[in-house]
Amino acid sequence: MTVPGTFPSIPAALVFDCDGTLVDTESHWQAARMRSFSEFGLKAPPGFAERAAGVHYTECGSLMAEETGTPELADALTQALLSHFTELADTAPTTMPGAEDLVRLVSGRLPLAVASNCPAAVVEASLGRAGLLDHFDHLVVPDEELRPKPEPDLYSRAADLCGTPPGDTLAFEDSLTGIEAARRAGLRVVGVGRQPGWQEHPANWWVDTLDALELVSWMRGTLPDATD
Repeated sequence: MTVPGTFPSIPAALVFDCDGTLVDTESHWQAARMRSFSEFGLKAPPGFAERAAGVHYTECGSLMAEETGTPELADALTQALLSHFTELADTAPTTMPGAEDLVRLVSGRLPLAVASNCPAAVVEASLGRAGLLDHFDHLVVPDEELRPKPEPDLYSRAADLCGTPPGDTLAFEDSLTGIEAARRAGLRVVGVGRQPGWQEHPANWWVDTLDALELVSWMRGTLPDATD
């Protein structure tokens, strides 16, 4: 675990991103992007997968159109992207390493929420198939009032629903888009996955996986007793 010091105190609540943090659906999004490009006879620009990671699908569709010089296809690419992803996500998802154990460890001890750029139906289906849905008190996704990440709205609402100050709420994120959103909302952030060379909007801490020994040991040593 890469940290600038140590975790100072147990958080009052945890908020997780879904894709790529709890459930391995980012590979589905990437496949859906490639299928959508191909459907319209387009080629993915170099490095597009990294730029698109964590981006809301409507904005991703617009980005796909912009970067291929076909702005008139923004709506069509957006619909194709969601359609292809939904088809791919109907397969049984795989939880990310350590995700199930960490969620079950914290469940009943701290408020738990998910803040995701995906549509609610997709989040509920993914977590339901993974057996994790019932452990979360709140699911927060973009709507007419809540802007998608990297705007701070989802994380601000999640902390509010958990009844905890943002500074006492800990987010888990795998993308720069999500980290930026959580930090802008005032949350502390644990980055998850292969640590990239980002220079802006860094996470407060970083773990390779959610079953990192230091993270699990810290949680076990500081969590309150479970409630009924």
